[in-house]
Amino acid sequence: MKKLLLSAAILFGSLGAFAQGGLGYGLRAGVNIPKYSLSNESTQSNTGFFVTGYLDAPVSPYFSIQPGLSLQNKGGKWTQASEIKESVMSLDIPVNLVAKLPTGDSGNFFIGAGPYVGFGLSGKRKGELGEGNVRIERDLNFGSNENDDLKRTDFGINFLAGYQLTNGFQINAGYGLGLTNLAPASGDMAKNRIWSIGIGFGL
Repeated sequence: MKKLLLSAAILFGSLGAFAQGGLGYGLRAGVNIPKYSLSNESTQSNTGFFVTGYLDAPVSPYFSIQPGLSLQNKGGKWTQASEIKESVMSLDIPVNLVAKLPTGDSGNFFIGAGPYVGFGLSGKRKGELGEGNVRIERDLNFGSNENDDLKRTDFGINFLAGYQLTNGFQINAGYGLGLTNLAPASGDMAKNRIWSIGIGFGL
């Protein structure tokens, strides 16, 4: 965890040396709609939230690099013969290349993509088995052993788009494509798939 935060701090500091026109910054927050992509199907979607702080390092008048720290609520839901919900809190470090398309004096559209690395902080599984006679609620175990629930580290690609007014207010949408198989058990597969929508403010 300390190495993760140290790497983020070094990355943010290094970008300042390459930025043209000065660093900006911003905050985005909103609703996540996460699920898992499994071996032959997908879980149903859960509902969560995200909060992301980011730097905006211009590399040209129309392109910026935006590294950030993001608290992400991920997971999924199973509803066959029971209803089990899995909720995971993850600290992600995204680094996106963002293109800005001005629309006169009103603001600009933006669209971007880039990699992220996520670190599972905590998780919970709860629900009802069968006809509701058995209720379960327990914390998730992170690790790479067969008896663990999820691997702790996730890698993937972010996609984002939105519109920002000249006063800094923005609306945004995104998609997170997890590339890491988070299932520790041999032969299983579970990858994050996350839609999001939110608002934010950038300077």
